Amino acid sequence: LSLYSSPARETKYVENPQTELEEGVSRLRHAMEPYTAWCQVDLIGSSKVKVDSSLCSDFFSEGYEFLQKPPAGFYPRLGVIGFAGIIGLFLARGSKIKKLVYPASLMGIATSMYYPQQAVAIAKVAGTQLYDWSLQGYIAVESLWKDT
Repeated sequence: LSLYSSPARETKYVENPQTELEEGVSRLRHAMEPYTAWCQVDLIGSSKVKVDSSLCSDFFSEGYEFLQKPPAGFYPRLGVIGFAGIIGLFLARGSKIKKLVYPASLMGIATSMYYPQQAVAIAKVAGTQLYDWSLQGYIAVESLWKDT
């Protein structure tokens, strides 16, 4: 026997209102839906990528073929590069900027050890781009300085 009487429970489901972030993500997903429909994965038969667009088909088919028959030593190199990123995350305790810079730097160093020709080509392009940006910044600061 119960000493206290319990009131009748009447439960009603109330849905939480969507936040601005949820609404923004929903709008973005609906806007991107036609583009994401281009690339679909057939989950029933195989995991080969089906692509309707001719722009995506070459990229995905080449990537799929490359991963099916990788060059000798590809996966060990990939493991070393990934491990360098993990070490970078371990060393970057404390600052959010360190967590971005250290893993990227260590992975870049590890990658440049395995692929030196590509690293030189990327460094040349990055150096040219950095020079152009610094020159544009200098011109902008100079024009602000002369205006005052």
